[in-house]
Amino acid sequence: MKINPTKSKAVCFTRARVTEPLNYSLGGTVIPEASSCKYLGIILHSDLSCSDQFNYTVKRAWKALHFTMRILRKGNSKTKSLAYTSLVRPILEYGAACWDPLRDGQINALDREQKKAAKFAHHRNESNWETLTESRKIARICALFKAYTGEGAWKAIGDRLETPCYLSRGDHGKKIRSRKQQTDIGKYSFCKQNHTALEPTTCRCFRYSVL
Repeated sequence: MKINPTKSKAVCFTRARVTEPLNYSLGGTVIPEASSCKYLGIILHSDLSCSDQFNYTVKRAWKALHFTMRILRKGNSKTKSLAYTSLVRPILEYGAACWDPLRDGQINALDREQKKAAKFAHHRNESNWETLTESRKIARICALFKAYTGEGAWKAIGDRLETPCYLSRGDHGKKIRSRKQQTDIGKYSFCKQNHTALEPTTCRCFRYSVL
């Protein structure tokens, strides 16, 4: 495999305000330093914030939805619904476990796209589609389960999961130790959210799928 240095970026992932310049080169070509890069369709920022990925997702979904609305203006409800779930919703759900928004404004912005689609397909703001919040919740549970079982590339994250120092009578043997987090990135990651707010659901997943 040949790597093109002109299409590469050097990103330093840190919370420090002042960092030393990165001096990387490949084949005599200096790799430019950047504050963010895209990897497998996900924008990774140097401070691990998800605002760039969120804005990118909303913009792509908005374009796809309005394109669908122009093309299927005279289509029936079933066709419009199928177009949304096939073309627009996958954009809103792609990699959601990595960039799941934590602010109400961001969550509402994503929900507005689905409400627009519901009004377009069913002429009302509500539909029988699964909510985006519920979909992201399931994605977080699946991500935690893959990390816990060490599936594929998730093993590196799973190795960082620890068992608690003490288990009460109501606990189970597959419980994950909860760590204190100092930043929002840690507090709202799929690992932290799942074994606190989603503990009952993950317990059932581990009992029936791991044991």
